[in-house]
Amino acid sequence: MGKTRASIFGDPVDSLDLSGFAPKAPQDIQAPPADAIRAVSEAARFPSREAKPAVVPAVQPKREQRRHRTGRNVQFNIRARQETIDTFLAIADKQGWVLGEVLEHAVAALQYKLSDKSNG
Repeated sequence: MGKTRASIFGDPVDSLDLSGFAPKAPQDIQAPPADAIRAVSEAARFPSREAKPAVVPAVQPKREQRRHRTGRNVQFNIRARQETIDTFLAIADKQGWVLGEVLEHAVAALQYKLSDKSNG
């Protein structure tokens, strides 16, 4: 077989000489037992690729979906401490408000508080 590539547009497939391709003969070497391999690899601190039992992280309980047609259509993503988010959601649950409504009340209360401080 030559060192040039076969053209995809040229000679038909029948003219390719594939006689150089043959399966390899099986090896006569006896593989060591799996326990011996495991012992050597653990002694050398070589990590196993076998799947380890999954460690299930502490999962917080699922919250029910809060989907209401309110006309609020702009997304607002923020990062906050878990305690703050829990308090925010507790207020929404206690008042029966959707999350956008809690945010609107919180902003209004903060505006009122800040304007009261600047006036007094």
